[in-house]
Amino acid sequence: MDWTEIKIKVPTEATDEAAAIANMTVSHGIYIEDYSDLEQGAMEIAHIDLIDEELVKSDRTHSVIHIYLSKEVNPKESIEYITERLTALNIEHELGEIDISEEEWENNWKQFFKCTEIGKRLCVRPSWEEYENTENRVVLSIDPGAAFGTGTHATTSMCLEALEKLVTPDITVLDIGSGSGILSIAAILLGAKDVVGVDIDPVAVKVAKENAALNGVAEKANYVLGNLDEEITDTFDIVVANIVADAIIALSSSAKKRMKKGGYFLCSGIIDIRADEVEAALTDRGYEIVEKMTNNNWVAFLAK
Repeated sequence: MDWTEIKIKVPTEATDEAAAIANMTVSHGIYIEDYSDLEQGAMEIAHIDLIDEELVKSDRTHSVIHIYLSKEVNPKESIEYITERLTALNIEHELGEIDISEEEWENNWKQFFKCTEIGKRLCVRPSWEEYENTENRVVLSIDPGAAFGTGTHATTSMCLEALEKLVTPDITVLDIGSGSGILSIAAILLGAKDVVGVDIDPVAVKVAKENAALNGVAEKANYVLGNLDEEITDTFDIVVANIVADAIIALSSSAKKRMKKGGYFLCSGIIDIRADEVEAALTDRGYEIVEKMTNNNWVAFLAK
């Protein structure tokens, strides 16, 4: 089935009124882009402070309402109705219309993911992209999906660069909040003996297993669904957690119990305004900060 998307751009203070008008014409869906309270909303709704850099740069003064009409619905009638109502209410607005095929609907998002070279040895490659490996890099194939972790975010790339330096043959790695499995899979490709990933999200565990198979390392990667304290009893040479500040603080004591003597704790996903708080918590729990890494507004710590 093909669709027509109508985009309605209005000042953020008029979002609710405009959305109510747009909703009168909807046959198949509506969603609203409103970034006016991005940081507050992320913390209150999702309880996270991990926000993509591109979202931080978004227009905070306007929202965009997207509605989707099946092809048997005349979009001109909908546009005329919305325009008339918004004009009557003196709401400043811009309207746009675009046709979307079923194939475009499913695949257009792929254009945003390209091969990404990280550090001196790694390249993260979406499975549909060709990569000319002229530098003999370790190529990690991964398909962006429902689980966090594609290598493009600063928090992930800092972890990958650190793993590139840390991983040596025969070491073991625990990936807390493993998401897509990108960090644990990278560790294997860089030479780790075996890895364990743990995540509370069943979708993440499923995706991580699929990505491990995609990279031919399924036999060395074990992904576990559940809580760190309940599911993991072994100790590891490297424990990595690319999550968020609050979770790192909460899990730092448990992570320490899972580290071998002389092991490393690599943690990322920390917005810069929370970095001092995380560093203090790690120090209080007996960690020695070996390195503090920064990328844009994000911070990662390597500790022992």
